[in-house]
Amino acid sequence: MFDIERWQEIFDTIRKNKLRTFLTGVSVASGIFILVILLGFGQGMQNGIEAEFKTDAATSIWVWPRRTTMEYKGLNPGRRIQLRNKDYEVIANDLGVDYQKASILYFPNNIRILYNNDVITYELAGTTPDLQTIENEYLSEGRYVNQTDMDTKAKVAVISNKIKREVFQDLDSPLGEYLNISGVGFKIVGVFGEVGEDEDEEERIFIPLTTAQLVFNGGDKINNLNYMLPEKATIEETVASSEAFVKDIKKYLHEEHGVAPEDERAIRVWNPIEEAKRYYALTGNIKFFFWFVGICTIIAGVVGVSNIMMIVVKERTREIGIRKALGAKPWGIISMILHEAIFVTAISGFTGLILSMGLLELIGPNIEIDYVLNPSVNFQVAFTTVIVLIVAGTIAGFFPAWRAVRVHTIDALRDE
Repeated sequence: MFDIERWQEIFDTIRKNKLRTFLTGVSVASGIFILVILLGFGQGMQNGIEAEFKTDAATSIWVWPRRTTMEYKGLNPGRRIQLRNKDYEVIANDLGVDYQKASILYFPNNIRILYNNDVITYELAGTTPDLQTIENEYLSEGRYVNQTDMDTKAKVAVISNKIKREVFQDLDSPLGEYLNISGVGFKIVGVFGEVGEDEDEEERIFIPLTTAQLVFNGGDKINNLNYMLPEKATIEETVASSEAFVKDIKKYLHEEHGVAPEDERAIRVWNPIEEAKRYYALTGNIKFFFWFVGICTIIAGVVGVSNIMMIVVKERTREIGIRKALGAKPWGIISMILHEAIFVTAISGFTGLILSMGLLELIGPNIEIDYVLNPSVNFQVAFTTVIVLIVAGTIAGFFPAWRAVRVHTIDALRDE
């Protein structure tokens, strides 16, 4: 491997055929370059999809009622279903379903919100403490609704960063200020923010559920049930767990509220875990396609190396015959040809690797495309691909070399 004369021969051959060697190297380097770039964007798509689904808790389930669409047990269609506190309690205590967090939303009707006698138009929602985790909200100031507020039916409110900017821009902090909600004073005790760019939740003012039901004549009515399920080891297990959870809840609610089992519109459930699975499956298919395209490109480069080695052997047939006549061993001739194939493949492969990794490192963090975030590739995977390419290049050079040593010495000497 470290025979100086052997390496001089290799460089002499390359110098004599600069264009041919350069084009071969470009085909090999471009194969690695294209593969790494494609894999990087495949990973970027997966990163982007994960970021999209982390704006709320990754395993959240949302349940809300609507109207029935078919007759059932003598009950006419078109009935509005009303969820109640009992539904939440039965699901929590009697069904034996597996969840980590659970919350409720109740939206009072016909309310008027004032601050310093100015009307502010935001949605009011009564809720429970776990909503903060389920909605993936963070606190900028103060605190969130807690269990003590629930137990004492406290008149406290939590506003959003958006409301703070739009209503309390003249104050350093809105904490301690009072909102007049339909004639009842609510003290602001916290300011929350929504993770991600979606500010829909920041249009809401949250107060304790028990207070909302008591003060605004809600009784035991609720509008939404919200759950966060435990994450499993794989996305398939998580999806299966969520589907079983949804099935149990819908079965209970349909039976409790006299809804036909096949009436899918009466009780609506949003399960983002199933949607996430579809996106992950799509990403996996795209990454497989990228691998396929990249490998085909590499194979084209390896075929190019094999063809070049065949030409090299053809051009050096007489030289090979002379070497054999002088007593050169077959393996010595094979290694002479293999060294050139390995050298060209290795230099080209690592050049493509360095250029592609450098490009991803340079532009990856600055790419801002929907569902694509920070394209990158595992260096170990890319390096392994180059090693596989070098092995393939070695094999591609071996067959022409083996063919060369099998040529009879007399025939090789007669070659022009």
